[in-house]
Amino acid sequence: MKAARLLTLCCALSLLAGCAPPWESRGSSHIVIGAKNFTEQVVLGELLAQHIEARTGIKVERRFYLAGSYICQQSLQAGRIDGYVEYTGTALTAILKQPMDTNAATVRATTAELYESRYHVRQFPSLGFENTFAMVVRPESAAQLSTPKLSAARGAAAKWKLGVGYEFEQRPDGLPRLMAIYGIRFDGQPRTMDLGLLYRALAANQVDIIAANSTDGPIEAMHLTVLADDKDAFPPYEAVPLFREQSLQRWPQLATAVNELAGKISADDMRQMNEAVDGEHRPLQDVVREFRQKRGL
Repeated sequence: MKAARLLTLCCALSLLAGCAPPWESRGSSHIVIGAKNFTEQVVLGELLAQHIEARTGIKVERRFYLAGSYICQQSLQAGRIDGYVEYTGTALTAILKQPMDTNAATVRATTAELYESRYHVRQFPSLGFENTFAMVVRPESAAQLSTPKLSAARGAAAKWKLGVGYEFEQRPDGLPRLMAIYGIRFDGQPRTMDLGLLYRALAANQVDIIAANSTDGPIEAMHLTVLADDKDAFPPYEAVPLFREQSLQRWPQLATAVNELAGKISADDMRQMNEAVDGEHRPLQDVVREFRQKRGL
């Protein structure tokens, strides 16, 4: 009988411990930074982690390679991470389920207000760049145009073979919107492939234009041209740090450290860091450390 009571008591205590906020269960000795499962996100996660450690003296745990925005958001809500970097366009439609908007200022304001009111999460100012869809061509293709803009590509595009990732072909803010806004038609059906293969296909002349991301490392490394989205077909995807208000209350110095990163990264900076890690296979920590030194961080 005593054993049964003891077992019941243990179970009750376990349940109570399970009900405690996750940040309480893991203690208050360190901050946890998350990142999604691609190179740029891991670079940004490491940047947050290094800068916070340097400015606050608090140990930071890296919890990188989380499988996408949904998992990062759930981890943030549950207190398994204290902060991570998200993109405003993704936040607007995929997380906050709002209609698509192409105005960067209104998107930024909407996401900030909804994160705070719904989840008690603070959206910090942009790190200084956005990672949006980018239509990328070889220099000789760009030379066919009067100006390196998508609006000037309508005629030439009829002879161009298009390479896309699976997501871009289906997303309403991807290929369908590109074709609707610009009236562009390509040569035949798009060639759909893994994102990692797009640049190889472009280099091998298997395709003439690819739907990539604006901060991809190979753009600069391969001397490619991004055709400007001059009619704002694609939503803004500004990189913004998100942090739980509860975490900011526990570590007041955290907000100061994160605010110091506002506007510090250009699209070129991001491309260079992505290429250094992905293309040159340099250690992540070294790449980020060198960038921080260059920016006086």
